[in-house]
Amino acid sequence: MPGCSSVSTLVAEAARMWNLIVLSYGSSSPALSNRQRFPTFFRTHPSATLHNPTRVQLFKKWSWTKIATIQQTTEVFTSTLDDLEERVKEAGIEITFRQSFFSDPAVPVKNLKRQDARIIVGLFYETEARKVFCEVYKERLFGKKYVWFLIGWYADNWFRIKDANINCTEEEMREAVEGHITTEIVMLNPENTRSISNMTSQEFIEKLTKRVKKSPEETGGFQEAPLAYDAIWALALALNKTSTELVKKGLRLEDFNYNNRTITDEIYRALNSSAFEGVSGHVVFDASGSRMAWTLIEQLQDGIYKKIGYYDSTKDNLSWYNNEKWIGGVPPADYTKVIITFRYLSQKLFISVSVLSSVGILLAIICLAFNIYNGHVRYIQNSQPYLNNMTAVGCALAQASVFPLGLDGLHISKGLFPFVCQARLWLLGLGFSLGYGSMFTKIWWVHTVFTKKEEKKERRKTLEPWKLYATVGLLVGLDFVILAIWQIVNPLKRTTEEFTKEEPKSDIDVLILPKLEHCSSERMNTWLGIFYGFKGLLLLLGIFLAYETKGVSTEKINDHRAVGMAIYNVAVLCLITAPVTMILSSQQDAAFAFASLAIVFSSYITLVVLFVPKMRRLITRGEWQSEQQDTMKTGSSTNNNEEEKSRMLEKENRELEKIIAEKEERVSELQQQLKERQQLRSRRRSSNCAADNHFNNSASASAATAPNLYQPSLPLVRCLVAEQADKLGRNNCDGSRVHLLYK
Repeated sequence: MPGCSSVSTLVAEAARMWNLIVLSYGSSSPALSNRQRFPTFFRTHPSATLHNPTRVQLFKKWSWTKIATIQQTTEVFTSTLDDLEERVKEAGIEITFRQSFFSDPAVPVKNLKRQDARIIVGLFYETEARKVFCEVYKERLFGKKYVWFLIGWYADNWFRIKDANINCTEEEMREAVEGHITTEIVMLNPENTRSISNMTSQEFIEKLTKRVKKSPEETGGFQEAPLAYDAIWALALALNKTSTELVKKGLRLEDFNYNNRTITDEIYRALNSSAFEGVSGHVVFDASGSRMAWTLIEQLQDGIYKKIGYYDSTKDNLSWYNNEKWIGGVPPADYTKVIITFRYLSQKLFISVSVLSSVGILLAIICLAFNIYNGHVRYIQNSQPYLNNMTAVGCALAQASVFPLGLDGLHISKGLFPFVCQARLWLLGLGFSLGYGSMFTKIWWVHTVFTKKEEKKERRKTLEPWKLYATVGLLVGLDFVILAIWQIVNPLKRTTEEFTKEEPKSDIDVLILPKLEHCSSERMNTWLGIFYGFKGLLLLLGIFLAYETKGVSTEKINDHRAVGMAIYNVAVLCLITAPVTMILSSQQDAAFAFASLAIVFSSYITLVVLFVPKMRRLITRGEWQSEQQDTMKTGSSTNNNEEEKSRMLEKENRELEKIIAEKEERVSELQQQLKERQQLRSRRRSSNCAADNHFNNSASASAATAPNLYQPSLPLVRCLVAEQADKLGRNNCDGSRVHLLYK
């Protein structure tokens, strides 16, 4: 009469060779139910698979549909789990994770933790159970979120026994095993009825305790004692019945030998038909030779096993005491419920930027209307108004892209998302090509014409506007082709990005899975590289051309310096924003703020720099005339300038007349002094006549020269007056005036 499954397997498989009947009281391996392999085997201990209907019933009671298992690698536990897997599948329950170990359960327990196992069935012997729950404590795989199902035939104090193979204290073990549930075959009749031995189950336990003289908790196999007692009774009754049947055939039990098949068959039939009340309950065997019995359900509460119910698998009847105790107050969930939440754009941010964008679009419309209305003004005409109109339209389109850029699943359905994605791309792409392309065309023309002075002199004289418009059209056309091919080959669609799961503070069985919606397509990086590469080259080239032409002055495009300033601002904002938004793509608020504000502010700067100075000039100077009117105004201004010049000449004449009068007075004084000096000298010429004559000649010459310094007949005043009348320059006057002024 073997006790454990491993011994029974070897003995029962060989017993048929000698026509022996094997009866076990402690073997629970489901493999022993195989009649082809073990044709003469019986057991008063039910098969371990008898636990499985009870487990399935409990899973249904608490609405658990996902369970995990961990087993010791032995045949009995492997076959038990195989049977459990079939039963739960029939009940619509799933084994999500299955782990096994030979001697060290550390890694399997970690895997259970990693897979977020909640309802765990453990099948292992008592020694390995202590190893498992020491690892369970280390991994914190216990508490209100977890329920463990174990085998119920361990000793009641199995987790308190000191074991050199584990490094956990008794208190740690007690904390780890608290609340687990066991299922065990009813080995002691719970009813106070007399058995075939004329003893109740309680009387049997009392007698056994007296005989053992040890605490039941310290006695190995104590729980299986009623099964062993009933096994002896089953064998005795079978032999008694066999003896009666053999008498009818003229045989006796004493005639048995290993070659006598007849006696073996009679013993087999007698055992197979056994039915009596034992101290373990009603004893009956099924077709596979296994005991049919109730299942006891217990829970460890505050370190003590408490009965919480019974299950009769033959009648599918669950007797429940309603005294189960949960650490969290309620049965835990069988899995962590993952709630998907989408991260949406901040509505305050979206509304604020939308208002700025709306104001910017209104500003672009005002600038466009101003430019069209004053297109006849010469100052406006010299700024290439059609290109400025394109700039205003481009700014409006770019700012309009802010609205679809801020739309997400909060505002639109999944079906509309691809259209919103395309609207973002097309509005921004075409808006950039029109707005920046028209400014780039201006600065490119100025650079082309004015940087090579000798070669481009003729080209400065004439500017053909159609070439400028064609350049803008080429840039827009290239953009259109790139975007069209992109949308045809790899259209933009809605994709979602998943983030790390978050655990809310309020619910232990719920995880939040944040998701973020994106506009993406296949080969997204390739298309972005082409798109950004083309735009980036235009921005860098625009900066270079603006720098090269900063000192150029031309009336053909009189606002090219303002265009250069706008290009600087747009290029800097775009070159910074593009990589930043790619890095911050997982942060919807930051990415939207960077992208949208860069679009809005670059548009604002462009409109203000290009159009506000024109408005200010026309308002402050009143230059509202057309080119013809401006020509008439220029002629009138020329006449006014001639009159002013005439007044200046008259004033200069008066000043010169005053100077002449002063010079004449001085000449008169000099002549008077000369006469007095001549008279003085004539009195002294008494001795030398020759010398006197010489002196008289010299005096006469001086007298003759002095009057020549002033000749009233010189046309000095008349020349100045004539200059005013004939609108001649002062250089036309006689040179004698200059001599007079510098004498």
